[in-house]
Amino acid sequence: MSIVRTALPLVLLTSVLTGCAGLQKTDWPTCAAVGGVVGAGLGATESSAWAGYGALLVGGTAAAYCWVHGDGDEDGDGVPDSRDKCPHTPKGVQVDANGCPPPVAPAPVVEEAVVVKEETIVIRDVHFQFDKATLTPSDKEVLDKVATRLKQESSTARLTVTGHTDSVGSDAYNKKLSDKRAHSVVEYLIHDGVPRSSFVSVTGAGESQPVADNKTADGRALNRRTEIKIDR
Repeated sequence: MSIVRTALPLVLLTSVLTGCAGLQKTDWPTCAAVGGVVGAGLGATESSAWAGYGALLVGGTAAAYCWVHGDGDEDGDGVPDSRDKCPHTPKGVQVDANGCPPPVAPAPVVEEAVVVKEETIVIRDVHFQFDKATLTPSDKEVLDKVATRLKQESSTARLTVTGHTDSVGSDAYNKKLSDKRAHSVVEYLIHDGVPRSSFVSVTGAGESQPVADNKTADGRALNRRTEIKIDR
């Protein structure tokens, strides 16, 4: 019986201290309270007069042990130092279970729209009546689509229209014909709703600016064209 009475206090005290070591330093009041109850019980096994001394002794020992060996929380983020993978987190910063601030979402990348300052629309499907500047019904269908496209431009866009021919005929004649055809295209586009004020230049270049070989039918077809340059 004497062995049990000697060993029991040691077992209980060891259990209390071991449990306190697993707590945080700030839990010392809990350790003190539990140790006090255990100490009082141990003291009472001797006599009622020892209950208070036992409570004071064991409670104080448990509280001190908890403070020395308990798990701390140096940065005060609520995560014990033993599990805190991000020590020294600034006060008030929200942390996860590992004591680390949640990853900051990258700022959205705002891509600015690239505005093409210059663009040229090349019209090759407008053939006019033979040797004239008169538009055919199929020509008007093509230009209706071009007008729809141009009406989408801002009011500050400036349009330069140049007519071109192949090399059949004299240079002077072709220049005059290309000028008439360029004006015919512009007048139709204006009739279709493109502001007249958008057109800053309408000229004919004749055969002077070929883009293909005039010796072949395919090349001459490529050279017969109207170009609309858009300056934004």
